[in-house]
Amino acid sequence: MDRVCSDNSLVDSSEYMELTIAGMVCRHCVAEVERVLRAQGLTVEEVELGRARVAETELSPDARRRLVEALEASGFRIVTDHAAEVVERVKLAVMHHVREEPDCRLNLSACVERQTGEPYAVASRMFSQSEGRTIEKYHIAQKVERVKELLSYGDRTVSEIAYLTGYSTTAHLSRQFKEVTGMTPSQYADALAAGKASRLPISDI
Repeated sequence: MDRVCSDNSLVDSSEYMELTIAGMVCRHCVAEVERVLRAQGLTVEEVELGRARVAETELSPDARRRLVEALEASGFRIVTDHAAEVVERVKLAVMHHVREEPDCRLNLSACVERQTGEPYAVASRMFSQSEGRTIEKYHIAQKVERVKELLSYGDRTVSEIAYLTGYSTTAHLSRQFKEVTGMTPSQYADALAAGKASRLPISDI
């Protein structure tokens, strides 16, 4: 039977220990977390956005303190309670939905439930209480930032970007983009080329 440590941040069984880690937003983060874990002498089985699995089934208080400090030095944080874990996993679900899993893009609620293990209504309430905005608003912000990223490459039309980011029409993309940024996609692209526009880090969205 799985056992949850007293702070709920480390889940261990007789076979492995799983950590939920905040602040992971890209493949570079995955590589850095894996580096930190190995540097702490842990046997890494798997690292993905938001979580890591190691072969060790428990850590001494001193080893755990060193791990927490090492992760924090690299900009990461071990999640310490269930509600915070759900919020982090909602964010990961949204990022996957927008950036990596077009097959589930039409059903955000299913992606959230799969990632969090909670009913969508429960995850939505926890997220809103923690973040002060709805999952839907966060989803829109992530989509708009993804559109900005694709526009910055300059190799796709707005129509292609609309398809890649899950908008039903180019008009829908343009309308939502302007509501958030105050500019149309083409105006943003021109401003970016002129050095008058910028993008947000994913972790700041």
